[in-house]
Amino acid sequence: VKMAGDSSFPDMDSDGSEINEEAEIVVNVGGVRQVFYGDNLNQYPETRLAELINCLSGGYDSIFSLCDDYDPGKREFYFDRDPDAFKCIIDVYYFGEIHMKKGICPICFKNEMEFWKVDLKFLDDCCKAHLSEKKEELEEIARRVQLILDDLGVDASESHWKRCQKYIWKFLEKPESSYPARVIAVLSFLFILISSIVMCVGTIPDLQIVDAEGNRVEHPTLDSIETACIGWFTVEYVLRLISSPNKLHFVLSFMNIVDVLAILPFYVSLTLTHLGAKLMELSNVQQAVQALRIMRIARIFKLARHSSGLQTLTYALKRSFKELGLLLMYLAVGIFVFSALGYTMEQSHPETLFKSIPQSFWWAIITMTTVGYGDIYPKTTLGKLNAAISFLCGVIAIALPIHPIINNFVRYYNKQRVLETAAKHELELMELNSAEGKTTSSKCELEDLVREGKEGPFYSSRLKVSHSDTFIHLLSEEKHYRTRLQSCK
Repeated sequence: VKMAGDSSFPDMDSDGSEINEEAEIVVNVGGVRQVFYGDNLNQYPETRLAELINCLSGGYDSIFSLCDDYDPGKREFYFDRDPDAFKCIIDVYYFGEIHMKKGICPICFKNEMEFWKVDLKFLDDCCKAHLSEKKEELEEIARRVQLILDDLGVDASESHWKRCQKYIWKFLEKPESSYPARVIAVLSFLFILISSIVMCVGTIPDLQIVDAEGNRVEHPTLDSIETACIGWFTVEYVLRLISSPNKLHFVLSFMNIVDVLAILPFYVSLTLTHLGAKLMELSNVQQAVQALRIMRIARIFKLARHSSGLQTLTYALKRSFKELGLLLMYLAVGIFVFSALGYTMEQSHPETLFKSIPQSFWWAIITMTTVGYGDIYPKTTLGKLNAAISFLCGVIAIALPIHPIINNFVRYYNKQRVLETAAKHELELMELNSAEGKTTSSKCELEDLVREGKEGPFYSSRLKVSHSDTFIHLLSEEKHYRTRLQSCK
């Protein structure tokens, strides 16, 4: 590429023959003029720039099918496109690959490549990763808008049971849908909190009573509160299961499995208490009941359903498996090395507390994590030196992966907030355009806009009507080329 000077097109033959390989074409993209040679462009004949070489012989119809405007005097093709993206795209003619500049939106860059008819396979892998990430974000925005539209829309063809089922699902699963749903969400949160408090308070010896067999059991009042909480959890789970649009997905969902684990021990222990004595010894029944009651701690995880912060933490940890694996690997290597050294160095002391290397693992764990219970400690000088080095290495080993894990949490949390804001903004734009007559005003028509994109992962191009800087364009399989500068035509 070189900046255009006074160079001009070679004269065409009177019979309109094609420009030869040595011809130059002048292209003006967004006010930036550049000159290209035919031998470079013909390497990729299916691209738009290569088609410009032969379009002059086809007249103005052929010219304006490829560009926005054309100046016959200057023999210059005009395009109302992004010049920064164009400078990246033309690298394919000289280097065979394309790299996006930092700061260019991947989706806009993809649209530019489609306009210039350059295949995405020429985009470098590092840039494809950014494009894939942006596509996932747009899919998530589309999914959230679709869910909101599904909640707003009412299908008259649905049966009364279907409408009732849909109402119950929104009532229990979406607190933001109405004020009563918000009240139910608060009550559910309070029941979880009360149940967890009762479980802890029930273990206080002063609040327990002695049964007929002489065993300490929970106070009847606490048992009644526990039963009421379990009844609430049971009714809530059953109603959510009945109203769920996809029951298989509902049952296999992690949070719903947690709900089952929080409810099931109560009924199993109740069954064992009343029927188990006939099938097994009473002592075995009591041990089984006690073990099941310990499983009640699973209900504390039900709080994650009502806390976006806990959900974000869970997803961030799932995305940080690599960093967590590095942390465990560092600690495992350090524990093995320092426990072996500690055992070897302490063997010369007659009152050594390091009886074996496996026993020394416990000392290495509490030392490297800087807990230091003091139940096992070195008594020799070399052993103390080994302990000092071990906890210094432990601090470094733990600190190294912590920063990437925190970054993953912050990045995911901010991303969720951006996606939520973008989905609300998309709905606002749809309502605004509906009010201005660009789209229909009914909710059914809004749903039709989304249904048009159900065959693909993205929205229909009919939603791409805003020119706001903060608007995130939703992808479409269709191509739209601007022709605002076709003044000569």
